[in-house]
Amino acid sequence: MALKQVSSNKCFEGFQKVFEHDSAELKCKMKFGIYLPPKAETGKCPVLYWLSGLTCTEQNFITKAGFQQAAAEHGLIVVAPDTSPRGCNIEGEDESWDFGTGAGFYVDATEDPWKTNYRMYSYIKDELPKLINANFPTDPERMSIFGHSMGGHGALILALKNPGKYKSVSAFAPICNPIQCQWGKKALGGYLGSDVSKWEAYDATQLVKSYPDSHLDILIDQGKDDQFLSAGQLLPDNFIAACTERKIPVVFRLQQGYDHSYFFIATFINDHIKHHAKYLNA
Repeated sequence: MALKQVSSNKCFEGFQKVFEHDSAELKCKMKFGIYLPPKAETGKCPVLYWLSGLTCTEQNFITKAGFQQAAAEHGLIVVAPDTSPRGCNIEGEDESWDFGTGAGFYVDATEDPWKTNYRMYSYIKDELPKLINANFPTDPERMSIFGHSMGGHGALILALKNPGKYKSVSAFAPICNPIQCQWGKKALGGYLGSDVSKWEAYDATQLVKSYPDSHLDILIDQGKDDQFLSAGQLLPDNFIAACTERKIPVVFRLQQGYDHSYFFIATFINDHIKHHAKYLNA
């Protein structure tokens, strides 16, 4: 599958690059950011996938999070894909910020007119890793995932639905229980239809209840002053309760004074890189 380099910038002796490719899964052109640490010039490196939140592209994380220095130090390749298909000319795709363009929710849509293109779950799980492993010096056996908000939801469900695929998972302010919040009801209803039982397959709080073992160390950071926490969109307490019941280890840190923004992410990103390096470099 042909990759076209869009940009390349030297950064902490490695390179922050952006590529474009034709996605077979999403049937459109897709971009992703990839940070190649200095170590990638001489050997294979583990890969950490970042999933961004609503309205984001591949640019938000690579320009605002400040993760590159820690990734360089720990020898991690970091991949940041876009958040949805783009330019598919689907009626209504640009009508709202929390559904359609920039809001793929990391599900495989089953409803018209979304089901042809909106297959972000399969794109992140299968197509993108195959592409990355075929074109960059990766160790395919060492892969982890993290994300923010809608992307935190994506990271949690991908880890929970695929035991053993990812060495570790973490999230910033994830949408933990989408079947119970307005964002989730709108997105899951639109992409998957009205049968709520089908939504449960993409809900971290539901998935953790049937997760087969406890070999998953989850780190979650949540800003205490996050406007979406107080609005009932994130619902971390429901997820923590489900993890506690199943004896699945989760470190949940409520960070005083922090909101939902990239200032919050940039403050704690090094902790998350270290969390993943512990498992990826073990």
